[in-house]
Amino acid sequence: MKYRFRPRLLPALATLVFVALFIRLGLWQLHKAEAKQELQAQLDRHLTEAPIALPSEITTPEDWRYRRVKVQGTYDIRYQILLDNQVENGAAGYHVITPLHIAGTEKYILVNRGWIPAPAEHSVVPSTSTPTEPQEVTGSLWLPSTKIFALEAPASSGAWQPVWQNMDMERYLKSVPLKLYPLVVRLDPDSPAGGFVRNWPRPAERIETNLGYAYQWFGFAATLIAIYLVLSFKKVEQ
Repeated sequence: MKYRFRPRLLPALATLVFVALFIRLGLWQLHKAEAKQELQAQLDRHLTEAPIALPSEITTPEDWRYRRVKVQGTYDIRYQILLDNQVENGAAGYHVITPLHIAGTEKYILVNRGWIPAPAEHSVVPSTSTPTEPQEVTGSLWLPSTKIFALEAPASSGAWQPVWQNMDMERYLKSVPLKLYPLVVRLDPDSPAGGFVRNWPRPAERIETNLGYAYQWFGFAATLIAIYLVLSFKKVEQ
């Protein structure tokens, strides 16, 4: 009894399509891991730098990602938001993001003051304490993602919505009558400027997950090829 390779058209086409799909998904996860690693290197490089003053205008926010800055001003809680779905040590909560009126200017910048726990009743908006006197804010600049999927929409009544599901900078800029920088300062962990819990996420924090998914997709592709080859060999009687 011998075996001969006798492939059939439809199984061959199906295998080709799915193998290509699995490889594409694996490469996508690898690219995500590489992008996170690049961001981590950028963050680590800027963390060693001394904080600097903000320029009068920032036209290319990407150039300022993770730059350390020092700003003096006063918090304005009228347009403060609580960023939902933030987890700290397994507990659900919010990040408190407050506009800071920069001293001597008409400009504002958002300051992420850190994490607070959510109440037992999630429908209850927690209260926060905010210093009213001028503050010196030191921290790293965060550039919120523009790739946002959300079902929420601005309130039609015109009332300010204190709880947001995502930090949608474009939506925020359109929602407030403030001259605002298009970035957010993540308050330094040791800053006394009215902060809460500040264990900021690192870009490469879950890079192992992306690598694991990549190897998984490549494994699916290899397994499918092996199955196709085994099933394509047929016994031939002599």
